[in-house]
Amino acid sequence: MSQLILVFFLLLHLSHASSDVPDDFIFYGYNKSSMELGDEAKVGPNGLIQLTGGEDGRLQQFGHVFYSHPLQFKNSSTGSVLSFSTSFVFAIISQNQNSRGHGIAFVISPTKDLFRALPSDYLGLFDRSSDGDPSNHIVAIEMDTVKSQEFSDIDDNHVGIDINGLKSVSSTTAGYYTGRKSTLFRNLDLAKGDPIQVWVDYSGLRKQLNVTLAPLRTPKPLRPLLSLTRDLSHLILQSMYVGFSSSTGSSESTHDIIAWSFKMNGEVQPFEIKKLPKIRTDGHGKRDQRRQTSEALVVLLSVAATIFALAIILAIVLILRRNIQFREVVEDWEIQYGPHRFKYRDLFVATKGFKDRELLGRGGFGQVYRGVLPKTKIPVAVKRISHDSRQGLREFVAEIATIGRLRHPNLVRLLGYCRRKGELLLVYDFMPNGSLNKFLFDQPELTLDWAQRFKIIKDVASSLFYLHHEWVQVVVHRDIKASNVLLDSEMNGRLGDFGLAKWYDHGATLQTSYLAGTPGYIAPELARTGKASTSSDLFAFGTFLLEVVCGRRPVEPGAEPGEVLLVDWVADCWDRGALLETVDPKLGMDYVAEEAELVLKLALLCSHPVAGARPSMLCVVQLLEGDASLVEELNANVLGMAEQQMAGSHEKVSLSASYLSQKDSVSSLTMTEELIADGR
Repeated sequence: MSQLILVFFLLLHLSHASSDVPDDFIFYGYNKSSMELGDEAKVGPNGLIQLTGGEDGRLQQFGHVFYSHPLQFKNSSTGSVLSFSTSFVFAIISQNQNSRGHGIAFVISPTKDLFRALPSDYLGLFDRSSDGDPSNHIVAIEMDTVKSQEFSDIDDNHVGIDINGLKSVSSTTAGYYTGRKSTLFRNLDLAKGDPIQVWVDYSGLRKQLNVTLAPLRTPKPLRPLLSLTRDLSHLILQSMYVGFSSSTGSSESTHDIIAWSFKMNGEVQPFEIKKLPKIRTDGHGKRDQRRQTSEALVVLLSVAATIFALAIILAIVLILRRNIQFREVVEDWEIQYGPHRFKYRDLFVATKGFKDRELLGRGGFGQVYRGVLPKTKIPVAVKRISHDSRQGLREFVAEIATIGRLRHPNLVRLLGYCRRKGELLLVYDFMPNGSLNKFLFDQPELTLDWAQRFKIIKDVASSLFYLHHEWVQVVVHRDIKASNVLLDSEMNGRLGDFGLAKWYDHGATLQTSYLAGTPGYIAPELARTGKASTSSDLFAFGTFLLEVVCGRRPVEPGAEPGEVLLVDWVADCWDRGALLETVDPKLGMDYVAEEAELVLKLALLCSHPVAGARPSMLCVVQLLEGDASLVEELNANVLGMAEQQMAGSHEKVSLSASYLSQKDSVSSLTMTEELIADGR
């Protein structure tokens, strides 16, 4: 009883604590205890919030700042949005008035982490895929300083109300109304550098959203600049965050938030002008500075013009010399194989400077980043080969030389490459659902149904059949595993990562001298000789099949004795007549038993310790497509295969000699020991 009382008071305390989050605040500049900065945002001079820009002068930036606590926007009993009011003072300083951008937006969002965001026209709010998505639940008031045809902007100096996307539902040129009847309209240049105050008011009773602007020190106009009548209850969730977002593009601009006030169910507190942080380069300061320095400018004008002309001449000379000095050498293999060569700068912009938050994964040969090409807006994956990788350029050339010429719907398509000094980069189609590993092992909350698993198995088999039999040369992948199978938007399986691939003419023999691959997928003969073949690919494919069906890794050190090695455990269950007990428990009974049994038997066949007993990919594809006659032939001849193995025959065994009959009482472990004793 005492424990129940303790839990009751704890819940009461948490409920009370959540209600203590203040929804009435006023800030002059940055407040460390109540604000969270994101991306490029930082604390600027005099404590104001600098969303983008500053002394570094970098382009293609975006920044965010949010009130740290979520606010309760809805009446808990009626579900309607409450009235709220906010006011803020901002300033946009453009280094070039003829080329500026891109603006500031006040944001109401269900999350502070706007990870699906781009700079430039997207204002740090959305990207191409998320723009217009009803699931965003985002309301934004944009102060936009660039005219974007893509989003049907009216001009390059406007205010708009955005709902879930950047095509404003209502917009007008920036300005304010004055006069006794509020009929006189005065324009406001958003990017001039002068501080501007904004009021955003929503009436829960009238379902009306008003936006009003005015220069700082000007009283709030009686007539709002924008007015939208719309019930926001379906759009705004119970708990939402409020804050600001801003971005730059190809021009340098600084976006500052000077002060911010917010109030739920009431009017915001007015600002005290004397408490506002000072802007070093606001419009008034500029005019004062011009008056103070006008005489010096007249004196220096002619000198500056001369220096500028000389600088232009010098820059041209240096550029010409640099082009000659750093002209890229195109090697023979690039001419021969020649997929598209990307510019490094385009890939740098696409991946936002190869930031960690764009990292999709890392492996033995480098990191893979998500990116969006700046011109085409095509999503891509960029593999950046590590400087300290063991083979580096050799794997880089292998992928270009191999996958650059391969064309199959179940292979990850190589779009191009880039070489810059010691950096090696490969550009692929972006696979939005990531690696198969994620669904099998990395994220337990995700799972695949049987139909999806069986389809992925057939997809990978089809790609290997193409590599082994259909292309102009034989391609041995040498690293087949679940982590190298990627899933596209329709959950189709695509084989990728050709960094270890080798290829040779049909009818010839692959000459390799070093062991390559991943432990658990390496065929026994490959471990002894180091010589890879299509048969060693089949061994790894067999392990891959067991991963997909059983939902387990090839080696589980913490498993029960007898279950550490996946292939031996499955073979033992088969020998005991309990083969289907190895099916992934996450599937329950929701799978096709005949298909699961076929794949498990086929997996053991492909994992046979004797290379000659493994099938070709042609037979694998036929079996997966349901060739009943081939399955019957395999089952009919299985006893003869067991006799050949136990007698130590050195003849090459056929595909029909396999583990595909439960009548074979010799377990995989016992059979392997006998084969080793016979000297195989």
